[in-house]
This record gives sequence, structure tokens and C-alpha cells, in this order.
Amino acid sequence: MVTIGLTGGIASGKSTVSKEFEKLGTFVIDADQIARVLTRPQKPLWRKIIRHFGREIQKEDLTIDRSKLGQKVFSSEVEREALNKMIHPEIKRVIDKRRREIGKDDPNAMVLIDAALLIETGAFREMDRVIVVSASKENQIRRLMDREGLSVEEAQRRIKVQMSLKEKLQYADYVINTNGSLEDIRKQVRKIHGELEAIRVKG
Repeated sequence: MVTIGLTGGIASGKSTVSKEFEKLGTFVIDADQIARVLTRPQKPLWRKIIRHFGREIQKEDLTIDRSKLGQKVFSSEVEREALNKMIHPEIKRVIDKRRREIGKDDPNAMVLIDAALLIETGAFREMDRVIVVSASKENQIRRLMDREGLSVEEAQRRIKVQMSLKEKLQYADYVINTNGSLEDIRKQVRKIHGELEAIRVKG
């Protein structure tokens, strides 16, 4: 089994890239999707987060308002660390379980783990290869404004508090640039997928 780590800055296009890998038969494990499941109302992690950050981050249906939680954690390094300590060990536990299950069913599988904090948490050390998704700050800001309804200033702040692209690139075996068209992204994914296939076949 070959395990690939996919990471990049906020709104850099990781989801687009992971979907293209999935279309090529790669097993994708999405850390953000796992987080959404783990933080559903009344789950243990949901209770921890609400207890720490307060009921004001809840929506009427009791789900966590990610926008309100984001405002808290992106404006305070202490709160960001508190959330990460709560959530990342649980996400890792689920990822490890899924990797084992995939490996048991298909020992020759290619598994891609899409995780924004792959490097920051040290999880990159467990990967066979690391792909960093690259986007211009202008595109990141535009996507954040469109996706989250943020102001320019708030989008810039969220980008600024994260590990810089320059730092992440030091850990990259491959880089995918998402500033171009979807077809351009697909070409990059197909090329890298072909190289990873060769690694997988060699075992």
C-alpha cells in the first residue's frame, strides 16, 4: 500500500485535487469530513468543544457553526491550540483505522490522506509521499470570501496565521498548482498519479 499525504493552505484547492485522485481510483481519506462526523451533536467531541467554546457557537439544530468557531480560533492562537488538541488525536485515530481497513482489503491500494495540518501535526512522517497544493494568496482570499462570506481582512488574517506555503513546500515531494483551469489541475494530477502508480506497483 502506498500512502500519500495531501496538504496546502486554506482555500488552496485541496478538495478539488483529492476528487481528481479519487476519480483515478485512489482511496481518499478526508480529515475535514472526519471532523464533521466526529463533531455531530451529542458526540463526545461535540460536547468537549461546546464545553470549551460555549453554546454561542451552536446553530439552532445544535450543530457547530463553523463560521463562529472559526472566528474564535483564527483570532486566538491559544484557542486554536485548544481546538487542535481536542480534535486531532481523534481524527488521527479514525484515519489510522481506515488505513488499516483499506490495507486489509487491498494490500496494493493507493491511499490519499487530505489533511490541512498534515505537516503541523507531524503526520507527514507516516506518508510515503507528500503533495502540497499551491495557490496564490489572491486566489485563496477570493475563494475564502466566496465560500465563507469573509471580508478581505478576515480572509487575510486566516491565511496569515497558518504555516506559510513557502514552509510547506519544503516538505513536498510533489506540488500541484491550482491557479489555472480545472483541466490544468487534472493534467497535473494525472501526471503525479502515474508516477505514484509506478511506486505502488514496485511495492
